[in-house]
Amino acid sequence: MASHSFFIFAFLVAISFSNMDIGLAGRHLMQTTPAIPSLTNPTLPPFPTLPTIPTLPQPSLPGTPTIPQVTLPPLPNLPSSFPSLSPPPSPSTP
Repeated sequence: MASHSFFIFAFLVAISFSNMDIGLAGRHLMQTTPAIPSLTNPTLPPFPTLPTIPTLPQPSLPGTPTIPQVTLPPLPNLPSSFPSLSPPPSPSTP
């Protein structure tokens, strides 16, 4: 089990060192190559004008319908106190 973890650790170390070499090689190439001359931006022809679209007439919509008013009957009067319920009588013992 320990040999597997050692192999994985050694593999990761080897990969990290190879990545450093690639990064250093890329930096070295960037420093040694001559500068690329700057390119001028090409001029674009003017955009063609778009034709105007005629506006369409808006259709007339009917007005919102009127909702009839509904009157509810008054609520009945409720008693102010409710009778309390008493517990059921306990069974009598002989």
